[in-house]
Amino acid sequence: MPDSAQTSLYLLLPLTEDPRQVFSLDLMLEGEPFQARIELRYFPAPDQWMLSLWDHASGELLVSQIPLICSLGEVNDLFAPFAHLRGGKGLGSLWVMRAAEAPDTPDPAEFTLKQFNLLWGNTL
Repeated sequence: MPDSAQTSLYLLLPLTEDPRQVFSLDLMLEGEPFQARIELRYFPAPDQWMLSLWDHASGELLVSQIPLICSLGEVNDLFAPFAHLRGGKGLGSLWVMRAAEAPDTPDPAEFTLKQFNLLWGNTL
């Protein structure tokens, strides 16, 4: 696959309304294989979904409970602050986009997670 095609691929993460979702993914980040374990949790007090990420191969917690905040207008790369991880290779880019034309809430909330898409791939 040409490099230009590989850099344009992003995963659409599987989302449900379950308040605690855990799944594993095998993907290519910056041209290298990466095994990830992801946990999405809903917290009622702030009415917010949070994401944690582990390196599945080593068991190392890389990201702990970052809020899922929607990108409106400009892309809000939720993994940008973690560019120093994995020996400076970072974690790629992760962003939340509206899946519905007009979601019921500006960011994913208790019953609106499936009105959004969560995309992960190489660094923008």
